[in-house]
Amino acid sequence: MKSEPTDAGTSARDEPGGIAIVARGLTRRFGKHTALAALDLDIPANQTFGLMGANGAGKTTFIRLVTGFLLPDEGSIRVGGFSPTSNPRAVKQRLGFVMETSRLYPELRVRGFLRFMGGARGLEGAALAAAVDRAIDQFQLHQAAGRQIGNLSKGLQQRVSLAQAFLHDPPLVIVDEPTGGLDPVQRGYVQDELEALRGNRTVLLCTHDLDEARRLTSQVAVLEAGRLVASGTTDEVLHGDDPHALFRPREDAAS
Repeated sequence: MKSEPTDAGTSARDEPGGIAIVARGLTRRFGKHTALAALDLDIPANQTFGLMGANGAGKTTFIRLVTGFLLPDEGSIRVGGFSPTSNPRAVKQRLGFVMETSRLYPELRVRGFLRFMGGARGLEGAALAAAVDRAIDQFQLHQAAGRQIGNLSKGLQQRVSLAQAFLHDPPLVIVDEPTGGLDPVQRGYVQDELEALRGNRTVLLCTHDLDEARRLTSQVAVLEAGRLVASGTTDEVLHGDDPHALFRPREDAAS
């Protein structure tokens, strides 16, 4: 693995309330398979940015590199000017991650789970109690607060996942397939919550849903076989004659 340069300012400028993500030549391999190939990508601060692509396109690998769960083989990535490789603590303090509902703790009750997650992010005492109450209120979890997570509907579980991501008021929130498998009512609720974030912080949204991307994002990037095949404003990228063509394998994608 090539070493990254020391932490420095980013070319995509941070703004109050949000932080930018900047990738340069970002490459990650798993054996002979290249999951990301020399990716250059700017995600501006205070934007809801859509990361799109078919299964296996490299979206999850990119997220794991942003969060510091994986290290790059080549290139660099900066989150608010910090490297997840050399300064993972600074990055993790600044981000919230909306996980899949299957990664929640089904045996815990909602309030207890939120207290646990807040404590893991350094909150304690009155600040922790206030953050938990605020999250329960924001995501309308009052009736579910004393129930075990495993006994909740998938829609309510997704609200819990959203709530835990906002406990420490992060300037960056990463949301991976937030409405997959939800019924129309719960889907609309989750999208309403995400729409309310526009302009207030940086949101990296991974989704397969073109309509969801059109509603929630201002800019998008499309990956295919680990390479960037399209980027720009949502209107530019997703409102052509055949936007689905962006997600079909291309003959030169692996070349």
